[in-house]
Amino acid sequence: MLNILVAAVIVYAVILLLVFLFQARLVYFPEVERRLDATPRAAGLEFEDVSLRTADGETLHGWWVPVSAARGTVLFLHGNAGNISHRLEYLTMFNRLGYASLIIDYRGYGKSSGAPSEDGTYRDAEAAWQYLIEARKLKPHDIVLFGESLGGGVVTWLALKHPPRALVLASTFTSVPDLGAQVYPWLPVRWFARIGYNNLDHIRRITAPVLIAHSRDDDIIPFSHGQALFAAANEPKQFLELRGGHNDGFIFRRGEWVNTLGAFLARHIKREAQ
Repeated sequence: MLNILVAAVIVYAVILLLVFLFQARLVYFPEVERRLDATPRAAGLEFEDVSLRTADGETLHGWWVPVSAARGTVLFLHGNAGNISHRLEYLTMFNRLGYASLIIDYRGYGKSSGAPSEDGTYRDAEAAWQYLIEARKLKPHDIVLFGESLGGGVVTWLALKHPPRALVLASTFTSVPDLGAQVYPWLPVRWFARIGYNNLDHIRRITAPVLIAHSRDDDIIPFSHGQALFAAANEPKQFLELRGGHNDGFIFRRGEWVNTLGAFLARHIKREAQ
């Protein structure tokens, strides 16, 4: 019996060590598919390939999708798997609403160089923001930050540093340690988590209007995370309840997504003008 207990302790200790050392592989999945399946042209959208240089020397690939007489610009940061070619429906939504958009792949994703990390994604977001300000000559109040899943953790950080017109979070977690503790309740995740993305802390300090969308049926990030983020957010704020799983909530509520986002942004265009 003692031998079995010792063996179990050793196995558990090895698991803890592996999770500590390789936790980035539990958060980032750039290898799911790095090849681009399509471009915005497949959705009938004109676009420009964009190459951005980060402060630490990585090269990021993205798309700029312009709109004539745009009402503003959306900077879209995606989730932890796949690449920009898997988010064409979002670009179509922004275009339909009259917003130009910039979407980028984080380092290590798609055609972008490097390997992903929390600090790295923040640098990537900063490079995208500076591109909009410097190359596209936009003002902060022209820019809407939109984060999907993991991307929500990046845009809340960016919104603290550069207050935008509005912040939109789709299917986003309160923090990686919070989510990890739910997914792996048998591991002391909070003790050794090296990846944070503390959205709950960030959103309390964000003053821009916030729209949060989450599904009760989300099979990856529990609905309670969206509820907690909404409760912590400052006014003005709005919540959109989606249907379907983590990766298809947008599809189930496409029409409502478009109408809700359009009305939300329109209200805050008027607020800016007054």
